Amino acid sequence: MPEPPPEPPRPGPADGWRRPVTILLTVLVGLWVAGVLTTGQAAVWGAEQLRAMLVGRELPGWAWLLGSALSGLLAVVPALLLALVPRLPTARAAGRVWTRAVVAAVALGAVRGVVDVSRHELYLVLLALVAVALAVLFRAVDRWVATRRDRWGATRRDRRADGRADALGLAGGLAVTLPWLAMGALGGAGETVLAVAAAAAVGLLAATVLDDLLPAHGSAWVRVGVGGLVAAVALTAIAAGTGASGVALAELLVLPPLGFAAAALRAAAGRARPVGWLVAAATAGPLALADPQETALVLGFDDAPRWILTAAVASLAVGLLVDLGYALSLGRGVVPRRWLAAALAGVVTIAGVAVYTGAGRPGTYGDRLFVVLKRQADLSGLDAIGNRDARVRGTYRRLVDTANSTQAPLRRELRRLHIGYTPYYLVNALEVDGGEVVRTWLSTRPEVEQILDSPRLRPIPELAPPMRGNQPAPPVPQWNLSMIGADRVWRELGVTGAGIVVGTSDSGVDGAHPALAGRFRGGDDSWYDPWSHSRVPVDHGGHGTHTLGTAIGGGNVGVAPGASWVGCVNLQRNLGSPGRYLDCLQFMLAPFPYGGDPLRDGRPERAPHVLTNSWGCTQLEGCDLRSLRPAINGLTAAGIFVVGAAGNSGPACRTVVDPPAPYPETLTVGAVDRHDRLADFSSRGPTPDGRTKPDVVAPGVDILSALPGGGYGVESGTSMATPHVAGVVALLWSADPRLIGDIPRTRELLRTTAGPASAPAENCGDRADLIGTGLVDAFRAVETGRGAR
Repeated sequence: MPEPPPEPPRPGPADGWRRPVTILLTVLVGLWVAGVLTTGQAAVWGAEQLRAMLVGRELPGWAWLLGSALSGLLAVVPALLLALVPRLPTARAAGRVWTRAVVAAVALGAVRGVVDVSRHELYLVLLALVAVALAVLFRAVDRWVATRRDRWGATRRDRRADGRADALGLAGGLAVTLPWLAMGALGGAGETVLAVAAAAAVGLLAATVLDDLLPAHGSAWVRVGVGGLVAAVALTAIAAGTGASGVALAELLVLPPLGFAAAALRAAAGRARPVGWLVAAATAGPLALADPQETALVLGFDDAPRWILTAAVASLAVGLLVDLGYALSLGRGVVPRRWLAAALAGVVTIAGVAVYTGAGRPGTYGDRLFVVLKRQADLSGLDAIGNRDARVRGTYRRLVDTANSTQAPLRRELRRLHIGYTPYYLVNALEVDGGEVVRTWLSTRPEVEQILDSPRLRPIPELAPPMRGNQPAPPVPQWNLSMIGADRVWRELGVTGAGIVVGTSDSGVDGAHPALAGRFRGGDDSWYDPWSHSRVPVDHGGHGTHTLGTAIGGGNVGVAPGASWVGCVNLQRNLGSPGRYLDCLQFMLAPFPYGGDPLRDGRPERAPHVLTNSWGCTQLEGCDLRSLRPAINGLTAAGIFVVGAAGNSGPACRTVVDPPAPYPETLTVGAVDRHDRLADFSSRGPTPDGRTKPDVVAPGVDILSALPGGGYGVESGTSMATPHVAGVVALLWSADPRLIGDIPRTRELLRTTAGPASAPAENCGDRADLIGTGLVDAFRAVETGRGAR
């Protein structure tokens, strides 16, 4: 015979003051718990973004652990005290729920501290395991404390409502996911399955936490109203621990608004299982359709962060509507028939499919792995080849032959296992589809040296527009050109860079810009866009047009206006990968026509002479100090001069860290202002392996150059300093063609003819680790080079 529902407590003489005290105390503790956990999550994420923008590094795992533990401690103490308050059953019930929720938040948040953000599949596995373990633990504690009974006094009709409430919970959660289906994109197939599994585990955990929502006494409206507030705080805690990096911030907008819907479902069903369906379906949106790496503000707010925020806010609005509908219907005891509840879930599911296939971006877009092989090509003796075309062809042939021979067994296995891959030769490596399982298998292969992440950006509804210039072409050479003597080289020495080709790898180039259009080399092998496969030069951001304009642009903005250019897009959306950077570096060594195979269709005799590289492959993008070193070695062996930006992580020392800047083969450039003073943002040396960097400095503050759309604009950074030096190399090699390919002699001329620059009194190891040998001097370098004939 079922046990009768418990009698509500009889009012006593002190009840007149207990009720308002209970309400006030419960509200204050709830606000504290929600506020502390939300603030803690936002603070740690903000610190992560600041570190990423300054040095391109992830936040250390201990910082996530510390943040999770500290915010959890501050939240759990008042919640636990509330759970122990005597003779206040409502407050005690809320305290019990919140205590469990905070414990869950700390345990789930700790997973972020032990797994890098790039290892998303591993994170999802651990998230699911921890969530399930917590649910099992909480239920075991319940069984140990007392024999479970129906605290809500559910009737037989309530029990029959379970199936209907399950369907309603699923329908509500799926409705909240609709904005994510419209604006987000899935990762890899395995990653998506794991995200759904992790969401289901979080739903199970939420149902377990909220199963003890409130005591049984009180009207349905009290249960839904007060219970909704209690559930909202609990869901805030669970959301704060769910999702790597900024995904948890999105969950904080998605889950807490469903508190009233959760309470209504709990009241209607007499148990919390429908709450699990509701939370699981809602949690799956951010977990599956937002890449945690793309919450990074280094992408720019108009990129993925904008759409992730928009989807989260839209989910919040839908959640509030679900709250209202469920509270008005289920709160009054109106539970729809089984077929109607099932039909509602079916309609929302069909709507989700329509939204995803229509407005969304169907398909999977998982990250890849960059697999570097142990054997790299032997490039010795190539610098002794006197003919430039023969030297570049010989370099290309050695690199390709090494890649084809050493990669053959691994390529066969990948094809046999139906695993997609892209082979590379400039670094003997392959970019391979797959997650943790593939990574584990590859690590057992004897030919593999290291496995790096090669992140792939998921598509977004709309790309941010490129920068536009609002200034006209200057009537005279700009101060930065006069500062390094470029205008004197044109005027007094009659050298403009004619006959030299400069290659740029960047966000692209506005090929129609008047400062650049007439200088494009042309042909079917002078432009490559591995991102969007454009057939003609286009700039996706504006950065590339500006930097190339400084190197060779006309209209009084370029150092070597007589040189021509070829271009490649390696950074469409401000977050690249080793594979994308290498795509462009390979194109620079051996250009190929549209649709060509780099390993088979390369034309090394068409390689540019000088490369300007205003980018750095950061740890967030998958690179380490070694990753691109063979590529720069190969380009140098071919006689191609590589100029690279030092980076914008100053004034801190030891910030020349992102490839290719730290390599000895790269001529690394720092930035100064118009008064020869080192810019605060310019990265300082020494490099992680103790090398003195930068090599020289050049103007990099408030530089006027071309921008997409035909106008001009001012930008600052070592990105702006770097093309000055590339332009000077073009002038040098144009003035004396015998210098072409002579990398050591050219480097010596640039370094020994550099003029003085002002550096602050800092201890970064040596003054040269601030400014190198000084400010590059185009006139002295060209005049000295000519005089050495």
